[in-house]
Amino acid sequence: MSRKRSTSPAGSKAVTVERAARLYRLLHLLGAEPRSRAVILQRLRVDIRTFYRDLELLRDYGIDVRLTGRKYVLHGKVSQLLDALPLPDPGLTLGEAKQLSKGRTAAHAKLRKLVKQIAG
Repeated sequence: MSRKRSTSPAGSKAVTVERAARLYRLLHLLGAEPRSRAVILQRLRVDIRTFYRDLELLRDYGIDVRLTGRKYVLHGKVSQLLDALPLPDPGLTLGEAKQLSKGRTAAHAKLRKLVKQIAG
């Protein structure tokens, strides 16, 4: 039986500050040049299971990382792909979130929607 992939970016998976920092470093590492799995594991100081989980999360967020000739290659510009990385929960209060949601950008609208889901 095959596993169905989420259609929304990584569902609602929360990331820790440590994981977000590691994903950031991974993008910069791959953005510099294609790297072998061994080099990535050593540079990020992670085990293979963590690496594959991080790779899957990046792909869930639409970041294209491919294995080509025994090296992982990042497709796209790092500066643009960094914007797609998940952000750890900032630990805002509802009042702070309401205050930050007052604006006209897509980010403000996204925060407003979240506040509305909570407060009705």
